[in-house]
Amino acid sequence: MRALAAADGSVHVGPPEVHTEAQLAAALRSEDGRRPRGQWIRAVGYHQSVAGDIDRRRIDSMVADRPVRVQHRSGVLWILNTAALRAIDSDRDLPPGVELDSGHHPTGRIWREDEWLRERLPARTLDLASVSAAGAANGTTGFTDATPHGSDAAVRDLAQAGAEGAIVQRLHLMSAPGVDPSDLTGATLGPVKFLLDDDRLPPLADFAAQIVDSHRTGRPVAVHCVTRVQASLALAALEEAGPLAGDRMEHGAVIGSELFPAIRRLGLTVVTQPAFVHSRGDRYLEDVHEDDQPDLWRLGSLLEAGAATAAGTDAPFGPADPWLAVRAARDRLTASGRVLGRDEAVSCGAALRLFAGAAESPEVPRTVRPGQPADLCLLAEPLAATNGIPVVVATIVAGRVVHRLA
Repeated sequence: MRALAAADGSVHVGPPEVHTEAQLAAALRSEDGRRPRGQWIRAVGYHQSVAGDIDRRRIDSMVADRPVRVQHRSGVLWILNTAALRAIDSDRDLPPGVELDSGHHPTGRIWREDEWLRERLPARTLDLASVSAAGAANGTTGFTDATPHGSDAAVRDLAQAGAEGAIVQRLHLMSAPGVDPSDLTGATLGPVKFLLDDDRLPPLADFAAQIVDSHRTGRPVAVHCVTRVQASLALAALEEAGPLAGDRMEHGAVIGSELFPAIRRLGLTVVTQPAFVHSRGDRYLEDVHEDDQPDLWRLGSLLEAGAATAAGTDAPFGPADPWLAVRAARDRLTASGRVLGRDEAVSCGAALRLFAGAAESPEVPRTVRPGQPADLCLLAEPLAATNGIPVVVATIVAGRVVHRLA
């Protein structure tokens, strides 16, 4: 939620807006020219296809006189220029995610250290109410925030926005291991989130022990899996730890069909993002070996195999519009109109049902009947008649109208 709010004030420096190093430099310099002196530039969506593995010196060659930070589109990496590194006093107390050169100086590349970085950045007011209003306008009645919040305070801070009415939807919040705030107001507490990166995977026994610890507190786990090895490790660790109702695989970007039996046996829910077929599919078709492409962002085969499956947007790292995700699940078309994984396509109705579950059990579509929570999205006409581009007439959360078409 915070990243989505912050993205509204950021410059986009990756595909489809930016494709070359010259375009990257032009985008940053344009932003430099319009901002007050000394104000940070926050850039998002960078991909190495634009200008390779950039570092502080490459950004310095584009903008040197003000702090600049550029986020990789995966969300796992920030690249800061020299002015930004000076501003955060990066010469001391460096965590493991700060990359150093051969002289032990920061390169500007900072991996998975968002909490550390946030503590050193200038204070910034985020417009969560605008994010909520945009969600209400597209029919969203609830948000699951998949951030691995690293402290009780971080969870409570976001929940407070729900309690105060800035966020009008239901709010379900994940957290890092060991974070378990009691008496949460304004939101419900979701699974424990585990991040996996191929270059620093935990030993299987250690990972399984962490899952056991989370399960002992009564909380399921949500494991970030965007590669084949991450999915395999997650399933092996859950097999060793034993499953708990509500355990999830986040993304499931690459799942071989040989993993389907274990997913079913463990009762694991795969929460996937079909809109990436649209937003990143052209890049996948260029970068991913053709033998691996059938395993990308599976959907139809998961459902056919009886695997519990739900969908999300992963905004702001994916498109925030859930209706685009519905269309991508139905058509499997990239932004340029090429097909990626035709056999994984599902009907428009099946795609919509992937978004219709409750936060605690997203794989089970809710029904409209007496006794159910009145969380409703009213369309001007049936979805099948709209080609997947509906007009949202009203959005209702807990019986209260939070959006009405003028």
